[in-house]
Amino acid sequence: MTKSEFAALHQPGAPLILFNIWDAGSAQAVAKAGAKAIATGSAGLAGAKGFDDGEAMPFGALVEAARQIAGVISGLPLTVDMESGFAGDLETLAKNAAMLVDAGAIGCNLEDRLIGGEGLRDVNAQAERIAAVSEAGLFVNARTDTFLGPLMAGEDPNRGELVEAAILRANAYHSAGAGCVFVPGLSDPDLIQRMCAEAAAPINAMRLPGMLANAQLAELGVSRISYGPGPWREAMASVEAVATKAFGG
Repeated sequence: MTKSEFAALHQPGAPLILFNIWDAGSAQAVAKAGAKAIATGSAGLAGAKGFDDGEAMPFGALVEAARQIAGVISGLPLTVDMESGFAGDLETLAKNAAMLVDAGAIGCNLEDRLIGGEGLRDVNAQAERIAAVSEAGLFVNARTDTFLGPLMAGEDPNRGELVEAAILRANAYHSAGAGCVFVPGLSDPDLIQRMCAEAAAPINAMRLPGMLANAQLAELGVSRISYGPGPWREAMASVEAVATKAFGG
């Protein structure tokens, strides 16, 4: 599948559903379930290898995982969560993106959170990073943590002023080459609909507890729905529960 063909899967009203996986085995299971594309999640993939989320895992381990996953999914497109790119400078970032292309990835998530710091990367600086990754051959799903940061801090992320800020970022990122913009943490239906209507880019929502069903999110104009770390966490909780029972717990 080409980059443009993958982009065509992102349709408002008929979103691409991504049930995020963490290794080759989970990728095969999700492929058999009827997935149109396979997507890694950073928390699950890192956790499956014994690392914390947040680029604690060596980039080489991410590339090798991508290569293994691409080898077992029978030609389905693969998009990889590369967090903030595992690089501070544009040259290294572009090389990292090219390594993922060589490993079999068609797309990636690239976030604007400052890993190891606070807040979000400057909009223009992030746009340059998106352009570098896109030019290296990846379909960029540009993640903005405009909403996720407040959510993780215990605040309500469903606020109009945050939507306005996210729309500005979405438009800048789209102009730089992003094919889709990811807004994890946003869950209010009216605000999701506004984001979809006013942003120039297709919008990717992430499932959170209590959110509308996928069909209803589609009606709001969402073009892509991700399950994030949810599948990994549920799978590990199930393993722990079964193991506890086996040990007499």
